[in-house]
Amino acid sequence: MNGERYAQITGWGMAVPEKVLTNADLARVVDTSDEWILSRTGIRERHIVASEKESTATLALRTARAALLVADVAPTQLDLVIVATATPEYAFPSTASLVQDALGAANAGAFDLSAGCSGFIYALSLASNVIRGGGAEHVLVIGAETLSRITDWTDRNTCVLFGDGAGAVVVSARPERCGVLASVLGSDGSGGDLLILPAGGSHAPASHETISNGGHFVKMNGREVFRFATTVIPKATEAVIQKAGWVLTDLALVIPHQANNRIIESAARRLNLPLDRFFINLDRYGNTSSASIPIALCEAIAEGRVKAGDRLVLVGFGAGLTWAAAAVEWGVPVPVKPQPWPRRWLALLRFGLAAVRSLWLRGGRRVYNWLLGPVGKDDWRGKLRQWMGRWWKK
Repeated sequence: MNGERYAQITGWGMAVPEKVLTNADLARVVDTSDEWILSRTGIRERHIVASEKESTATLALRTARAALLVADVAPTQLDLVIVATATPEYAFPSTASLVQDALGAANAGAFDLSAGCSGFIYALSLASNVIRGGGAEHVLVIGAETLSRITDWTDRNTCVLFGDGAGAVVVSARPERCGVLASVLGSDGSGGDLLILPAGGSHAPASHETISNGGHFVKMNGREVFRFATTVIPKATEAVIQKAGWVLTDLALVIPHQANNRIIESAARRLNLPLDRFFINLDRYGNTSSASIPIALCEAIAEGRVKAGDRLVLVGFGAGLTWAAAAVEWGVPVPVKPQPWPRRWLALLRFGLAAVRSLWLRGGRRVYNWLLGPVGKDDWRGKLRQWMGRWWKK
């Protein structure tokens, strides 16, 4: 691609667990009520994983496949996979590497990104910069969370807030001026203790004590986080608009992090924008952290709230404390024309073959280790290794 490059969102997808946990369900567990939760947060229900077979990686994989189908991009065309998450599958390997393998994205690098609820926009900004700099043609950006796994279901101040889910976009290089035109990222680590998972890291490794005192559950100073959010969302929105060369009246839609209705309403007042210019769906999903903005984007598209030429701002805040905003000029006609069935069939076949590829590679390692044994072995496997080494040098 010659000339200036732009990073356009060309595919998108979302996934949430089937199990729905309503406010009434929570009222049977903790001292709360539907009216109390709804009036203070705007949340009616949330989706949570219900079995060990569901995890951050499985949700991320589902949404990744959906986004690739919309973009009509094969997994082997991906150059990079980024998963923004506060609830990774493991400390290591990265959830992104697991998704990369399951997709069969053999040519892609992969890593996780931790920036709390701002993570998706951080990852989107990074993907855009890599593409505009010529380092990639297609990048898969995923926000995925299973916050129910780190929620204290006896704490009514936090358990009513969080849900599980995932959302993804494919970001592709385009010559037209469109896509992610500007982004702003920020952090104030002095507020790190306001929203924190205290145990499980190197500061407080898992122990009987950390388990018994609830150190592996999310802790939040709700009042301080609320105050921070109501200030930083309008500031970040204004900053990214200025950076993109827009004015507030240019905006077709603001897609904020879905944490609390009152925060969004406050941001609308401070920006002097009508509330209907903000997309809100937290009543059905709660706070899904890094997944909330891509899930909201997918639903806004499905509801016809986004069309080619629209100017959008995605804006969020989260643990860190962090904040981020992205100015996006939509370049893809919506609704997207369905692909012919042979192309969809081929895409589904690729997903199936990816699983076979992964099993083949794992099996190959096991056979190699069984046949050749450890280095320095004096039995027949060690001799076979030596013979193969000499043969290879020839």
